[in-house]
Amino acid sequence: MTAEHDGNPFSGAWLERRAQEREAEDWAEQALAAAGTQFLVASGTRHLVRRGPTATIAFLDAAHPLVRAADQAQWLLLGWFGGVRCVLLEAPPGSSGLPDDAQFEELRPLLTELPEAQAALLTCARALQIWRERHRHCGSCGAPTAPRQAGHCLRCTSSACGAEYFPRLDPAVIVLVSDGEYALLGRQAAWPPGRYSTLAGFVEPGESLEDTVIREVREETGVHARAARYFASQPWPFPASLMLGFHATADRGEPLQLDGELEDARWFNAAELARNGALLLPPPYTIARRLINAWYRRTTGAALEPRA
Repeated sequence: MTAEHDGNPFSGAWLERRAQEREAEDWAEQALAAAGTQFLVASGTRHLVRRGPTATIAFLDAAHPLVRAADQAQWLLLGWFGGVRCVLLEAPPGSSGLPDDAQFEELRPLLTELPEAQAALLTCARALQIWRERHRHCGSCGAPTAPRQAGHCLRCTSSACGAEYFPRLDPAVIVLVSDGEYALLGRQAAWPPGRYSTLAGFVEPGESLEDTVIREVREETGVHARAARYFASQPWPFPASLMLGFHATADRGEPLQLDGELEDARWFNAAELARNGALLLPPPYTIARRLINAWYRRTTGAALEPRA
């Protein structure tokens, strides 16, 4: 596979994970004592943010009453963000005393508003929150689990079991198929009118990524894709995916045969993608849009103008 990168959002070494620090039994006490530790507060899958000219994370310090009231055993050490220790905590039920300018919000609507580094941090935090919520009990024996390794491991509390659980991701491929002059895009019925995007699907057991590209394109459109080339990846915590982007080629003369997952699929040339009108492209923070942008630039030698 040849690698090609186009600066996907949520990617980059914004967070120093420092996994070795998770092994300290007193890591939470260290976090409280360290100068400048910032606490990122969640309520389920929502995060505490401040509203101003733009949205920003509402970090709290160790002295804040909400931090003091939170269950320390459930804290999670995210790492060092901007050179400062960063801890994720769940707001206690019925929490009061939030900063006046702060509120809990879901991540997806915030993605176009947050600074890029903060969006990447919340991408990590949200995925970990969902993982913890879904593993409160052992999948082997049903006993409650308890956090270890600064929250990055959940261990069964049964002495007869002791199974350990670590964060997992669901790998999915996303692919722009082209015959050189035209790109194949599809739409789902639930999307906004006029929205077309690249094709995507989850990797199945025993499949390589290239095999998944070929299978998903064939299943969704009837087209035989080939020559899958890796482009870039993007974490996508809705709820816990890792999107693995590809470009592939196919013959435009093949009849399209939809499997029911897609409402429609069409071949578009570069001029149609650039034309403002009925065609609505994926949002700019998605890897789908980056795949389209890269194909357009390679095909025309020009950048695709930013638009929704």
